[in-house]
Amino acid sequence: MQLIWLRSDLRINDNTALSAAMAKGPTVALWVASPGQWLAHDDAPCKVDFWLRNLRDLRKALDTLNVPLLIRHTDTWQQVPQVLAEVCKAQRIQAVHWNDEYGVNETLRDTTTRAQLEHAGIAVHSHLDQLLFQPGTLLTRAGHYFQVFGQFRKACLEHLHRSLPSQVPPPKPQAPLGIAHDPIPQAIDGFDKPPQPLSNHWHAGEDEAQARLTRFVDEAIEDYQTQRDLPARPGTSQLSPYLAAGVISPRQCLHAALASNQGEFDSGNEGARTWVNELLWREFYKHILVGYPQVSRHQPFREHTRNLPWRNAPSDLKAWEEGRTGFPIIDAAMRQLLETGWMHNRLRMIVAMFLSKNLLIDWRQGERHFMRHLIDGDLAANNGGWQWSASTGTDSVPYFRIFNPVTQSQRFDPQGRFIRHWLPELSKLDDKSIHLPKKSADLFAGNDYVSPIVDLDSSRQRALAAFKALSN
Repeated sequence: MQLIWLRSDLRINDNTALSAAMAKGPTVALWVASPGQWLAHDDAPCKVDFWLRNLRDLRKALDTLNVPLLIRHTDTWQQVPQVLAEVCKAQRIQAVHWNDEYGVNETLRDTTTRAQLEHAGIAVHSHLDQLLFQPGTLLTRAGHYFQVFGQFRKACLEHLHRSLPSQVPPPKPQAPLGIAHDPIPQAIDGFDKPPQPLSNHWHAGEDEAQARLTRFVDEAIEDYQTQRDLPARPGTSQLSPYLAAGVISPRQCLHAALASNQGEFDSGNEGARTWVNELLWREFYKHILVGYPQVSRHQPFREHTRNLPWRNAPSDLKAWEEGRTGFPIIDAAMRQLLETGWMHNRLRMIVAMFLSKNLLIDWRQGERHFMRHLIDGDLAANNGGWQWSASTGTDSVPYFRIFNPVTQSQRFDPQGRFIRHWLPELSKLDDKSIHLPKKSADLFAGNDYVSPIVDLDSSRQRALAAFKALSN
């Protein structure tokens, strides 16, 4: 009997571990809830709810394969090895399969689990699934993990030109095992169910993920290069929650993008090539987790930035978190996050740089806030993006490049459509005023929008001075 331990791979198609297990023999599936660990990782309630909803959809799919789904509960991952050992004993499991995850806690959990199972005489098979390339197989000439995305991307493309990672064949139904499904909890203690409008925006299931991918490739990928930075337009795939939960695989995304571009990486449609680059950014940050584990421990990648004089400014932090900074593009983005569990990627960069540079508040405060609200919260991507914006990470933006939220707003939301949607109190302003409203009786009759909490010019100089001092 085989066991697949499901984690962030909640699908049956192109699931490496599931296919490998079912090819070996009769298979049982297991999913373990660990709410104490999730709280320690700042996983968002909407993300946990998304897992549960996808599990319910996955159970139906497993039914078609006659694969029973068992559910177990632990507080943290420390208890996981014992739980798996008990399941294996009860079900007479001979081998356990899982798809690799990355990060120091995930690695420790899996290493400990492997040791306990193998000590009990149970074989363990881990599989590459979240990534296109096994960490450690793409290295610099000196044998180190890449620190610069451009060099990493070049190495990826060289390998992809030689051989594309194949999707695994869909598993065939097995004979019924006579083992009943365990009930999937409707909610997990410590994680409130999100409002229904949020859940409705992110329907669960492989069919939904595949429909989004198909729609994006058919309708938007060709213009992705020009539309992806415009938050008022549907120019992105919005597949990140499905990738984070493993409801769709990066291989499926890569093959769909290449199919839309006649298999080309270096020519053809620029939108498709740009989207492939975004898949490789995702890959890059997960390789960073393995090669430079300090980033999993809330440490800056660039050691010298550890001594930045971050401000302790709880009122400014709270205003940023609640969308009350007085800068419309910032506030609209933060309200989008709170209401939908998601934020447009261009806006993630703008709000992150505003917090870490203009407010000079520790980027880790923002990283944690994002994780506590993002339905697509992913340690590697979230940490990588925050450290890039704060100029503390790999391939980071130079510290002297500081986005001006007003000019960013004017450039990427020129008519203020996105701002008007999320800040209806500003809906009557003209296209020029809406990017930085002035506090005046005439303009703000009946309007209580806040004044800017910081001066952009002086705060920029403060950040430049703080970073420059580190290099002296």
